[in-house]
Amino acid sequence: MAETARSFSELARLRPAAPVEPVAAPAQPKIDAQGRAYATGRRKESVARVWVKPGTGKFTVNGKEMPAYFARPTLQMIVNQPFEQIQAVGRYDIVATVAGGGLSGQAGAVRHGISHALVAYDPAARPALKVRGFLTRDSRMVERKKYGKAKARRSFQFSKR
Repeated sequence: MAETARSFSELARLRPAAPVEPVAAPAQPKIDAQGRAYATGRRKESVARVWVKPGTGKFTVNGKEMPAYFARPTLQMIVNQPFEQIQAVGRYDIVATVAGGGLSGQAGAVRHGISHALVAYDPAARPALKVRGFLTRDSRMVERKKYGKAKARRSFQFSKR
């Protein structure tokens, strides 16, 4: 028969020792031989490949300066949001290649790629970027057009005759 315990102290003695949980190691930076961190960002139909390295704030998108490529101030603001969130404006050089979609989707894809590249370069930046949702891919896509419809959901105008 098994032992019986008469008090809580005896009960604690009978209990097997709890297994020790392994502690997760702190995240390490993922930097290539040139000192850059790489990440891919996506938004709508756009895909951006982004390289981040420490520098003076030079920002190139598809071979052009960022203000020349994203001419609208709104798009420039979207692209710069990750740097403003971690107070790192002008501390990194960015090289991005982006393809597909329109300018709005491309700006969102570049922002997503920059955020992931910053986390790859400096894992301590993750909480600040995650709170604002910059690490989450915005999965909203344009709904496809259905047959028998004028657009995705809009029907043709009804006419009795």
